[in-house]
Amino acid sequence: MDIALLNVKIVIQKNSVVVDKIGNHKNEWTDYYSCYATASGESPSENTDAGTVVDNSKIDFTVRYCKAVSFVDSTGYRVIYSGEIYNILGIDHKNFKKKSVKLKCQKVRR
Repeated sequence: MDIALLNVKIVIQKNSVVVDKIGNHKNEWTDYYSCYATASGESPSENTDAGTVVDNSKIDFTVRYCKAVSFVDSTGYRVIYSGEIYNILGIDHKNFKKKSVKLKCQKVRR
């Protein structure tokens, strides 16, 4: 893997249950891991639903393998890249060679 291609910084966030001071349980996104990645395959697509423009951009992030990234799954984690939130659709472990991991993501609608 060419290290020079890891040129964008991403933050992987984890969904966890937090208890506030009076005992209420609520879901909250907390920063889990921050690293540099290669952004590739950005395919912007927009469509119109009920008079509003919906952005369904998809992008792939390739990061170096480490123990923290090996625990990431598509249900409890998301990616923050340049101020935008991306849901993880799938994870490719690249033939399980423990060199890199590809996160297939889609931009979150707001």
